[in-house]
Amino acid sequence: MNSFKRITIDPEICHGKPTIRGMRWPVEVLLDLLASGMSIEEILEDHPELEREDILEALKFARASLSGVEEL
Repeated sequence: MNSFKRITIDPEICHGKPTIRGMRWPVEVLLDLLASGMSIEEILEDHPELEREDILEALKFARASLSGVEEL
């Protein structure tokens, strides 16, 4: 899954979970926020360190993880 430029996996950050750009923002947390009903705009407003592309890539990464493909 190395085709995702905004997703990093580092054993020293968040126990090796996929995160956004090496920050302590696990992909799963972004998915939880979206699943709770928050819009992308609301997430970005509450967390200005994130970018729209981060959230979109997190969704693509989750989709690729489930389907077993390297990139979408």
